[in-house]
Amino acid sequence: MRRGARRLAVLAAVAGSAAAVVLAQRERAHLRTRRLQRNTDLVKLGASVGATYAGTAARKLFASAERRIELDRERELRTAEAVAERLGNMKGALMKLGQMASYVDEGLPGPLRAALAELQSNAPPMSADLAAGVIERELGAPPDRVFVEWDPDPIAAASIGQVHRAVVVDPATGIERAVAVKVQYPGVGDAVAADLRNADLLGVILQQGFGGLNPDDMVAEIKERLSEELDYTLEARNQQAFADFYRGHPFIHVPEVLPTLSTPRVLTSELVNGHDWQALGAWPQEQKDLAGETLFRFVFRSLYGMHAFNGDPHPGNYLFHGDGRVTFLDFGLVKHFSEAEMRTFVGMVKAAAYDHDRACFRRIVEDAGMLRPGCPAPDDEVGEYFSQFYESVRHDREVTWSSEYASRIVRHTFDRTSPIAQFATVPRAFVFIQRINLGLYALLGELGASGNYRRMAEELWPFVGGPPSTSLAEQEQAWLAAAPLRPHMSL
Repeated sequence: MRRGARRLAVLAAVAGSAAAVVLAQRERAHLRTRRLQRNTDLVKLGASVGATYAGTAARKLFASAERRIELDRERELRTAEAVAERLGNMKGALMKLGQMASYVDEGLPGPLRAALAELQSNAPPMSADLAAGVIERELGAPPDRVFVEWDPDPIAAASIGQVHRAVVVDPATGIERAVAVKVQYPGVGDAVAADLRNADLLGVILQQGFGGLNPDDMVAEIKERLSEELDYTLEARNQQAFADFYRGHPFIHVPEVLPTLSTPRVLTSELVNGHDWQALGAWPQEQKDLAGETLFRFVFRSLYGMHAFNGDPHPGNYLFHGDGRVTFLDFGLVKHFSEAEMRTFVGMVKAAAYDHDRACFRRIVEDAGMLRPGCPAPDDEVGEYFSQFYESVRHDREVTWSSEYASRIVRHTFDRTSPIAQFATVPRAFVFIQRINLGLYALLGELGASGNYRRMAEELWPFVGGPPSTSLAEQEQAWLAAAPLRPHMSL
């Protein structure tokens, strides 16, 4: 098994098992033994889930509609049993690690990727009675009294909660409207808290591989962001802020929140129908290119325009409508940036990709705490080490994203052999910048998206403000011209 896969398995074990912490502290040799066993368990899990999925898909080809539903439910139950047997309760922070790993690292073994990919949108759901109990505790009545209609079968299940369809009467218009109701798993807060109590050892292990890494800020940021995901009131505020910012946008849509039906453990928003990531994969390449452009624009329009972004870029968070139109879901993991942090990010991309000034770039990353002073590597080598993140936007040319490129970025980020890595660290402000970059690059690579991303970037960079370079850009420019002045639209 490759070194990256072994590292991921250790991180997953650390996040999910308090016993591993004690054993790691007392007996390093025994931890290595457990690590190998955990690798074996993960591969077995992948094989089990992958075989179950493949077998179900084959049988569905010859099944009636009713039988296909039954087979889907059979698969979900057996997948839940496999996860429970090998990893215990996968809801919580451990699942978040799995979700991210499943789409970031092409270097992982195929069966493991298949198993982790199941976590993107097919997590084992809680029972209808449990979900109804949460609704009654949070909203004061059972679902059939709160809502005009309530579907007890979830349409999606993830790491913190699951989503149900419902119908409400809009008090402003008296018209019925369909809504999506996200219900938090009972007790998931305790599960996440237990995971995060072990997060300190994540930093210890990472520090062993990267001599320059100071893990304190990184671990603190991970703990804070994942803890915030448990508060659906905060998520509702974040989602509504994005909905307000992008209201009327021609191809970016964020569902509106219904605040009177939202609490710390229930979040109700407008229901949107669309096509998922798997369906997008079967569309013509032109449609994939448009979808990729929208993902790119959403990330960096949000970063430069709102000084914030949704830090959870996995495929289950998108619905696709064709011609580049995308609905963005799940705003539980939103990071907001200060003016000073934004000046650093803008300065870095300007020095690295626009001015090509590596001496200036080095000064910025040293001032930001990404590179400890005293690194013996010359400016050109430092610039080259960090510049891979800017490769797609450094030159005015067409690029085609690939999974190999995305995986190379991941491997480069976690390569301990470079002498520069021994002086590099990840300050708190950069933890989720790295996550969004790696996640976005992986998604664009899976789409094989093509386009002139340098020109797109110049439209979004606040120090350029370039002209529209695509048909989507022309639509967006019309929206910008018609929209009222928005906060943080320039630096």
